[in-house]
This record gives sequence, C-alpha cells and structure tokens, in this order.
Amino acid sequence: MQPSTLLCLLLAQTGWAFMPAHLPAFGRARLATSSSRSPAFTALKMGYNLQHPKIAEDITELIGRTPLLKLKKVTAGCPAEIILKLESMEPCNSVKDRIGFSMIKEAEKRGDISPGKTTLVEPTSGNTGIGLAMVAAAKGYDLVLTMPDSMSLERRVLLKALGSKLVLTPAALGMKGAIKKAEDLVSSLGKAGYMLQQFNNPDNIKVHYETTGPEIWEQTDGKIDYFLGGVGTGGTLTGTSRFLKSKHPGMKTIAVEPSESPVLSGGKPGPHKIQGIGAGFVPGNCDMKIIDEVVPVESNDAMAMARRLAKEEGVLCGISSGAAVVAAIKVGNRPENKGKRIVAVIPSFGERYLSTALFAELLEESKSQVAEPVQV
Repeated sequence: MQPSTLLCLLLAQTGWAFMPAHLPAFGRARLATSSSRSPAFTALKMGYNLQHPKIAEDITELIGRTPLLKLKKVTAGCPAEIILKLESMEPCNSVKDRIGFSMIKEAEKRGDISPGKTTLVEPTSGNTGIGLAMVAAAKGYDLVLTMPDSMSLERRVLLKALGSKLVLTPAALGMKGAIKKAEDLVSSLGKAGYMLQQFNNPDNIKVHYETTGPEIWEQTDGKIDYFLGGVGTGGTLTGTSRFLKSKHPGMKTIAVEPSESPVLSGGKPGPHKIQGIGAGFVPGNCDMKIIDEVVPVESNDAMAMARRLAKEEGVLCGISSGAAVVAAIKVGNRPENKGKRIVAVIPSFGERYLSTALFAELLEESKSQVAEPVQV
C-alpha cells in the first residue's frame, strides 16, 4: 500500500476526505464519510471525480462530467422519475465530444497516428464530426469528414469553423454513402490517411464504460432502474450500460430508434427526420445482447417533444433528444414502473438544429419579422 493511500485511510477514520495524488485524475477515487453509517464510523467510498480542473490546459480536459436534470413539466402525470443526462453541455455541445477525444487519444497511444503526419478521415451525421474537429484542432491534425447532405446547415458551418474539410454525400444513400466515400478517401491518401471508424471502433464503447457510466452511477448514488437513449453508433448505450449493469445487474437498457426506420426491431431502413440516430443498419458498436427493449418513436413526435422541452423545461435540445424523452415517458407510464428512475441521454444542443424542420416555422417567422417604430 502506498503511503498516501494509508494516510487516506487514517484520515477517513477521523471523518476527513482526501484525494490521493497518485490516482488518475480522470475518475479518481474519493474518500468520503458514508451517510448510512453512524457518525463514529466512516467508510472508504470509491467514487468518480465529477469536478473539472479549475483551469484546463486544453479543451479536451473539459470533456465529460455533465450534469443530471429531473424533468417536471413535460412528465406531469408520469408515475416514474425521468432524469436527463445533459450531454448537450459538453464543450462542443454533444455526447460525441467523448468519443472524438477517446478515438484520437487511444490511436495516438498505439502509435497509429501523429499530428502533422496523419490526415484523419471519418463519416459522420454531424456531431461526431464536430467532436473530432474540436479535438483535431486542439491537437493539430488535418481532418476530412464525409456527411449526408440532409444534415443541418449549422453542422456544416461548425465543422468548417473548426478547421475540418467537409465532403457531402447524397442524402438518399444515408450513412452508408458517407461511409463508402470516407473509405474511398482514406484509400486515396495511402499511409497518410487514417479512418477512426466510430461505428466499429472499440474506443467508442470504452470511453462510455470508463466515464459516462461511472458519472451516472455516482450522480444517482447507484439508484437507477432504466438507462435509455437513441442509437447512432451504439457506443453510448453499450459502454454506459455495461458499466451500470456491472454495478446493478437488474437495471434495464432501452434503445430508441425512428419508427420510420426500425432496423433494431427487425424492420427495414427508411428515411426519417431524427438526425443522429437510425443509421439504417445495426452498428458494430451496438451490443444488442445488452439491450432489453427497443422503443420506436415517430419523427414528428420527437420534434414536438423537443419543442416542448425548450418551451416548458428550458432544455434546448435536438430531435433525437426529443425522441429519448418520448420513449422515457412511454416506459415510465407503465404501471409497474411507478416510482422507478429512468435516466435518458440528451445527446446534443438545439442550436445546431435551427435550420431544420425542428424550428422551421420559427426560422421563417424570424426572417419575416420587421422592426417596430420607436419614438425617440
């Protein structure tokens, strides 16, 4: 036992909390007094470090540790408690910031890539590309992204603002078209090209097992009955669920997909409006064995809920977030789930959907609005 660990144990017996310096900063163990014990007895609690550094050395140190929020208004009458994991509060406003950092960091550790030498290539529906672009800018990588041209204008601008090159592919081909184009591009680059492959990259699952899962476990004090989220790559649902189920095997995992493209349910792929999920195939990173149920949600219902979340809860989020909440309420309304806790992922911030069908009416209204006269 290292001296600092022994010191921690001694301090714990006197009611003090102390964080040993030799433990990893990301998810470092914490010593705390157990509230379930008498004041005279203290226990060692292995917890997740939920604090960001006071001053970050670079933007990647601010990834993760996002807050939880309890819904109240849109869930009125629902007998279950619905909690949101606000991944919309990441540095670049989506859950994909986590995998953008993880995939690049782990590839660097293996010696597969290095800044100034490697050009990174990746197909994306937008959010993974934005997360990758943020990390690539911070680390000095050239990045080429392929994306279906049905994705929002805001996403295109964000990707270019962060310094990446964007190649659009036909919307009718979905993510399969973007993936094929990325494969062609990386092939043309030879040894200088590297494709991160978010749909199959195990570092996607790994970062959620090591960070998202422990965060939720710590934040809920282990009190969670359902974990629910949409499936894009499947990494969030798979990695987070693996960790949570290792702590609480009875917890259930719910996957959300578009009703118009019910591939996870065994149906055929089809066009839909829920950007970021429903890729039209079962991703390699989606472990169907860990999923207890798939809940389909109509695109229009998802958009209606996203608008309600903004107006009634102050939660400005994307269409897939609306889908997650619709599904959570469906599950929560079942009689057997009275008093149960459902944690749903809010994957992204609503500002990058202003030009989409989600806010189309408000966009046109704002464009046609004129200034009112003012007496001065």
